[in-house]
Amino acid sequence: MKFELDEAMAALSRTPAALNAMLSGLPRNWVENNEGPETWSPYDVIGHLVHCERTDWIPRAKIILEYGETRAFDPLDRFAQFEESKGKTLGELLEEFAALRARSLVTLREMNLGPGDFEKVGKHPALGKVALKELLATWVTHDLDHIAQIARTMAKQYATEVGPWQAFVSILHDRKK
Repeated sequence: MKFELDEAMAALSRTPAALNAMLSGLPRNWVENNEGPETWSPYDVIGHLVHCERTDWIPRAKIILEYGETRAFDPLDRFAQFEESKGKTLGELLEEFAALRARSLVTLREMNLGPGDFEKVGKHPALGKVALKELLATWVTHDLDHIAQIARTMAKQYATEVGPWQAFVSILHDRKK
């Protein structure tokens, strides 16, 4: 499917509500358990999304538009949420994410991007050249990846409880990270 900004924004705008519906008000076991060592709980994922909303998508889009390849993106700390989320409830993180996402979408709309802008290239510290449309498409895909991760992590809490049906429940056999 070809990247279309309006379609991407429609998907991005739904993520906070989808996550709120999935997680808000659940007992701690559902939101604080993970899949094992070096995996993230749903709480951790929401903290990561909050951090990314502040430091990744819009800041990097602005760098592409202003500097092109002359300035590399700042590296993303994929584990910043472990410090940044300390002392916050899941509800607070979900609210913060929703507010940040709303602000990001307003900023993206205000950029008034035209067809030529999507081909503009920036410099990722690990990947090298990346186009603006690739960054924006990755933003959508990143959301969906983490929604799937949350669903998988939650499903695995009942992995042994489903008994013989485990063979038919594919989410229990997906990757761990």
